[in-house]
Amino acid sequence: MTKTLAYLKPYRGAVAWGLILKFLGSVAELFLPLLLEYIINEAVPAADMNRVLICGGIMLVFAFIALFGNIFANRLSVTSSGGMTHDLRYDLFSKTCYLSSSQVDRLGVPSLISRLTSDSYYVNQMVARTLRLGVRAPILILGGIILAFTRDWALALVLLACVPLVGIIIFIITKKSVPLYFGVQKKQDDMVRDMQENVTGVRVVKALTKEEYESEKFDGLVKELAAREFKANKIMSLSNPLATLVLNLGLVAVIVTGALRGNLPGTVLAFLQYFVIILNAMIALTKIFVVISRGSASAGRIESVLREDTSEKILDISDEKNGYKIEFSNVSFSYNGVGDNLKDIDFALKEGETLGIIGATGSGKSTLVNLLMRFYDAGGGNIRIDGRDVRAYKNDELRKKFGVAFQNDFLMASTVRENVDYGRGLSDEEIEKALKAAQAEEFVQTLEGGVDYNLAQKANNLSGGQKQRLLIARALAASPEILILDDSSSALDYATDAAFRKALAKDYPDCTKIIVAQRISSIKNADLILVLDDGRVIGKGRHEELMRDCDEYKLIYAAQMGGEKDARAQD
Repeated sequence: MTKTLAYLKPYRGAVAWGLILKFLGSVAELFLPLLLEYIINEAVPAADMNRVLICGGIMLVFAFIALFGNIFANRLSVTSSGGMTHDLRYDLFSKTCYLSSSQVDRLGVPSLISRLTSDSYYVNQMVARTLRLGVRAPILILGGIILAFTRDWALALVLLACVPLVGIIIFIITKKSVPLYFGVQKKQDDMVRDMQENVTGVRVVKALTKEEYESEKFDGLVKELAAREFKANKIMSLSNPLATLVLNLGLVAVIVTGALRGNLPGTVLAFLQYFVIILNAMIALTKIFVVISRGSASAGRIESVLREDTSEKILDISDEKNGYKIEFSNVSFSYNGVGDNLKDIDFALKEGETLGIIGATGSGKSTLVNLLMRFYDAGGGNIRIDGRDVRAYKNDELRKKFGVAFQNDFLMASTVRENVDYGRGLSDEEIEKALKAAQAEEFVQTLEGGVDYNLAQKANNLSGGQKQRLLIARALAASPEILILDDSSSALDYATDAAFRKALAKDYPDCTKIIVAQRISSIKNADLILVLDDGRVIGKGRHEELMRDCDEYKLIYAAQMGGEKDARAQD
């Protein structure tokens, strides 16, 4: 938790002033029973109203010091804990943005969302309450015991005997509860994951009329989460009644001891007040331990992300200038380190050429693209761009070469212009050229405001084909050296797809293109086509060569023959 608490350093001034005010307020509160004892034991028996009024006035001043000291200290604690949480969330989000794909796979998207939201909230509560109560409670307990000993050692010993008993209770309960809260957070990740899947796939759920099924599944997760949280809270809930029981028994012992020793009423009353102060402080301390138990579990989960190594691993590999823009040499890769998802991938493309990739679902098409952009590092072989190994590039330098449109890419709830530009500061001419080539210009002009039309969340006010055309326009807008279309034209009709391919060849002739597709019409004019099956290349060449030599390609072609005829009619 050290790394998390380090975020308080920029706010150490506010924390220090808060601690000073808490100290002053707590000390002022501790002197109230002494003044009350003096009034009852000394001033009242002497019938001295002046001393009664003076002591009463001093008590009033101390009461106001305690009141306003705690109020301002609490405001400072909220300010410092809020600022700390803001910085922590910012760094956690920034770290998440730079995690590698393998790190995201290992941690899980729902878990990352949970750490950024609920875990950071629990850390905020831990810090805020510790600054508010964690300082005040020890001062009241320690100060109360010290002042009690100055008045009567026998009564003070009765009071002191209760403190370690309460401490043991808190220690045992906290030790048992912390692992349980870790389990609660993991189950909360499962709930977030299920909710995310349902929000993303809501149309599928409705289409298959599985609302009741999903509701029951979610209900099961919520019940299990509630059961785990109930178990953890049940153990933590024992701390308050057990501590109260011990302290109340001590309170009775103080009264009995005071009666047997013949203490003055003011002294017994002062001890009773000290006991109440210590009782409330010990109960507050138990509440803090509840918050600390949960907060420390959350801080551990957050720190595990912050400790992830996101530094770029740039390898010193010599260049091999051989005239190729892209080159794969005997590339293999495995996601889990057990079986290869890609094996012995070998091909080369010159600048301006087009690579088509086709194959069944799960054959490794997208994996090949991920390796090229270095979302993952190849397990074997080499991948070069302009004769340079992709592992020798800095990420910014490497990825600026690409324009990418994925099948399930995202569009922001913003204008068409901002979605195509995506913070790159592109000119209107570049955006217009990209929209035109992507066959999006015509429908964009029909929208109210044109390129300034505001898209809904996830662009739900556009059709599937319109979304894909905007995604393609975004990929083209910066005139990339390499364009990757990962099954990003699946929602386009044959005529639109054909028009797009013609515009691409005409307007971006020097751009090297990689087209991942399910239909042959999108790739049949490519300079090189790879047919993948189970991570291996089972066919490589131009369309005519594959029609002659690759049985799998011929089967795909035969299955799509009707679509091919329509495509030829449109070309």
